[in-house]
Amino acid sequence: DTEGLLRIKEENQKHYRRAQRHQEKKEKIQRHNRKLGDLVEKKTYDLKTQYEHLANLRRSHILELTSVIFPIEEVKTSMRDPADMSSESDNAMTSSTVSKLAEARRTTYLSGRWVCDDHNGDTSISITGPWIILPNNGDYSAYYSWVEEKKTTQGPDMEHNNPAHTISAALCYATQLVNTLSLILDVNLPKKLCNRQVKTQQGNHEFCGDNLSRHRFTRAVKKLNANILHLCFSQHVNLDLLHPLHTLRNLMYLVSPDTENLGR
Repeated sequence: DTEGLLRIKEENQKHYRRAQRHQEKKEKIQRHNRKLGDLVEKKTYDLKTQYEHLANLRRSHILELTSVIFPIEEVKTSMRDPADMSSESDNAMTSSTVSKLAEARRTTYLSGRWVCDDHNGDTSISITGPWIILPNNGDYSAYYSWVEEKKTTQGPDMEHNNPAHTISAALCYATQLVNTLSLILDVNLPKKLCNRQVKTQQGNHEFCGDNLSRHRFTRAVKKLNANILHLCFSQHVNLDLLHPLHTLRNLMYLVSPDTENLGR
C-alpha cells in the first residue's frame, strides 16, 4: 500500500508539472491572441481612416467635376398652373374641375401610355449650361419627331435650336459624366455605353453619332438610366428621391453635396 501510494504521488506530481506547462502555454497563446487582436484593431482603424480619406478625395473630385465641367442645375419655367388661371377667369368653377385640371397637368402621354409626373412638367434639368436641358418627365418624343421629319424632309437642317439637338447633347454629356463617375467611384456599370465619337464594332456613340431610330434611342436611354440608378444605389442615395425616367434629376441627386455617402 505504501509503495502504491508513492507511485500515485509521483504520477500526481507529473500531472501537476504537465498542467503547469499547459497553463504557461495557454497564457502565452492568450498573450499572442491579445497582440493579434490589438494589431487587427489598429489595422482596421487604419483601413477605415484610409477609406474615409479615399471617400473624401473621391467626393472632392466629383464636386469639382460637376461644378467646373458638368454643372447640373434645375431650370424652372415661368408657366402658371392652368387650374389657377382658370379659377381666376371663372369664379364659378367647381373644386372638382380644378382638381381634374391639376391632375391633367401632372400627367404626360409618354410612349403610348399616360405617365404621372410629380414635378408638373414645368421643370427641366440642365447639364454643362442652361441651354442644354432634358425634360424632367423623361419625355424625349421631340427627338423621335425630329428624326422622322428629317427622313421625309430634304435639304440642310437649319433649326439650330431644335429641342432634339439639346436632348441629344444632354444625353451625350450625361453618358460621359456617368462613365467618368464610374471610374472615380470604382463602380462597374451594368450597361456599356460609349461616350466617344470613334467608329467601333458596335457603331458610333449612341447619342452623338448618326440619327437613331426610336428603338435604338429608347434602348440607349434605358441603358443610361440603368447605369445612373446603379451608381445611386452604390452611393446610398435616398430611394424616395429617385425615379426611373428622370435621367438628369437622378444624376443631380447623386452628385449633390448633400449626398452623405458620396465617395463610399
